[in-house]
Amino acid sequence: MDVDALQQILKRYWGFDDFLPLQREAMQCVLEDRDSLVVMPTGGGKSLCYQAPALCRDGFAVVVSPLIALMKDQVDGLQACGIPAVAVNSTLAADEKRDIARQIESGRVRLLYLSPERLVAPRTLEFLQNQHVSFFAIDEAHCISAWGHDFRPEYRDLRLLRDRFPDAAIHTYTATATEQVRGDIVAQLGLREPEVLVGDFRRPNLHYHVARRERGLNQICSVIDRFRGQSGIVYCITRADVDRTCAVLREIGYSALAYHAGMNDDQRKRNQEAFLTEQADTIVATIAFGMGIDKSNVRYVVHAGMPKSLENYQQESGRAGRDGVEAECWLLYSAGDLMKWKRVLGNTNGEARGVAEAALEKINAYATSVTCRHASLIEHFGQAWNHGPCNACDVCLGKLEVVDDALVIGQKILSCVLRVREGYGADYVSLVLTGSREQRIVSAGHDQLSTWGILSEFRRQDVRQWIEQLVNQGFLCKDGEYHLVRVTQAGRRLLAQNRRGLAHIAESSEQNVPVPLSADGSEIGPMLLRPAKQHRAQSPAAILDSWEGVDQGLFDALRQLRREEAIRRAVPAYIVFGDATLRDMARRRSSTVERFLEVHGVGQQKAADFGPQFVDCIVAYCQPHELSMDVQPEAATPRTPSVPSASAVQAFPLFDQGLSVEEAAAQLGRAISTTYGYLESYIRHRRVTDASRWLSRKELEQIEAVVQHAGAERLKPIYEALHGRIGYERIRIAVACLANQSAAGSNVSQP
Repeated sequence: MDVDALQQILKRYWGFDDFLPLQREAMQCVLEDRDSLVVMPTGGGKSLCYQAPALCRDGFAVVVSPLIALMKDQVDGLQACGIPAVAVNSTLAADEKRDIARQIESGRVRLLYLSPERLVAPRTLEFLQNQHVSFFAIDEAHCISAWGHDFRPEYRDLRLLRDRFPDAAIHTYTATATEQVRGDIVAQLGLREPEVLVGDFRRPNLHYHVARRERGLNQICSVIDRFRGQSGIVYCITRADVDRTCAVLREIGYSALAYHAGMNDDQRKRNQEAFLTEQADTIVATIAFGMGIDKSNVRYVVHAGMPKSLENYQQESGRAGRDGVEAECWLLYSAGDLMKWKRVLGNTNGEARGVAEAALEKINAYATSVTCRHASLIEHFGQAWNHGPCNACDVCLGKLEVVDDALVIGQKILSCVLRVREGYGADYVSLVLTGSREQRIVSAGHDQLSTWGILSEFRRQDVRQWIEQLVNQGFLCKDGEYHLVRVTQAGRRLLAQNRRGLAHIAESSEQNVPVPLSADGSEIGPMLLRPAKQHRAQSPAAILDSWEGVDQGLFDALRQLRREEAIRRAVPAYIVFGDATLRDMARRRSSTVERFLEVHGVGQQKAADFGPQFVDCIVAYCQPHELSMDVQPEAATPRTPSVPSASAVQAFPLFDQGLSVEEAAAQLGRAISTTYGYLESYIRHRRVTDASRWLSRKELEQIEAVVQHAGAERLKPIYEALHGRIGYERIRIAVACLANQSAAGSNVSQP
């Protein structure tokens, strides 16, 4: 089975016209029985990487999933698309398990979901060894690593799969894995020369904002108000925070429910189901909520307290906007959050505590940094940021402004730290600087210092934030168990830029802190930021055009119909259709079920199950409102090419040498269809405009003639217009070169 067949399966079952970045390469690994480790951001389409190939293989795939809720969501979604999938877990009765076993033995199942504990049970292993298992897919694979943020010891037992099923490939998938965690996954599972595919962690539809928690509830409500009637998650650190926040939100009229491990199972299940079926808009939860939820239309995620690591934050905030539609991610933090998490760590000792505290320092640095939020996140996962301003975070949108006289303010802060003899924390220093008369300050005589009240014209919370920014920029550091603030070598040099500062520099030893440098290697002063005045902030970036051509009233009517269908079928609303699909319906306004199949995300099964009622809703709305129907939207802006995989890059020198696809495939030991994917990546990233090295002149002329009339947004119309005489892979090569010609504005060939 080749990539063309995969593309047809995507359209038939899921209603998707093409692959997302790295999906094709990941699926090809499954088709070719090559072990793989796939790291994609939340919402990047990881599940499809094993679900679609499972329909191309004989036998059935075994999917390892850590939570019952996650299994249920995925099985419900697959069954809604007409795909025979089942899950075996502790909620099933004995006769239900026997029925599933009979389905597997008769060959009616294509995907079987199991927990790691159930999979390695002797009876399960014995049963599976007598069946035709096509491959193993291990979801949430970061759970296998002690270096990961969600280590689960039971995942380590999966190592025995290699011994018990030596002929079956093992494929692993996760959204959060640093290079260290990736290496641990490979080692622990005994993967054989795996293909490691790491996607682009950018989520341009997510708008990241960070703010000090000052009016916590008001700040949360302001986000919810922008998305009234839509789904969102509010994360709190403790169960008590969850209960308190949820109670107040409900009291003042918001549709909110709580979720945390202290509630009984029935309460949690009821609240989760109400959220998934859109009977409640907002779920207020601890981190116990989320990993098992595949809800695609979450429009906002608010962290009402600082999460415990950047890995957690990337995963939790990434639950917003999984449908590709714009969403907001807010992190509200305070200085007390660090101490609260350390209390949560309790008696954790040794290496585990050190890892946890280091993770806390990294998320604290992120919260108080002055750099692009998207850049900070993807660089943490080992990717370089070379995209310029993201135009989708508070820093790049101008919602934080550069403070005038940052050098002078920085020197005043550093001088105060020295005058209190570097014996206090950041909170205390900010109180002295803003002129507090708290008893402890008066008792210490610090109200008599020359630096007392020297920044009293500023808000204390802003001064407190600037201290953290000076720490992140290397002018200050925190020392010891109580995080006493001390001045670094770079800070002392900053002070020495005026004569007053020179007189107060102590002779104590210094930590070796990197000195901030400019591009030309010279030392630079601090950059201090604070919230901008409202009129100075820019509007979010171009992703907001996802509402282009959408009739809002029709969208709301379709959402109501979706909610009714979800309740009737007892499934989450997004399993019926996601928000992106509803927007495309309200944009195209199909008048027949046949035209309804053109909507993004509508496959054949869903068209059969839901097409008549949704088309009736569209017609009933459009006729009295005199809206045109069967609209053909303008072509979307082409997707930015993804970062090429390591395997694709290895093929680039072969194509530079002029090798054919067949010759390159032989040297690389890869299938020809896979090598065509490498070639397409080569063409896009080398901006090749001449396809004559790989296609005949006649083929190029035929493809170009069809593209001029049908466009190049979809390959299927081109393939059909050519009556199948030219394969999809060759069409892709021609289209990629034509796109480069268009971008270059000429037909000049690459050397």
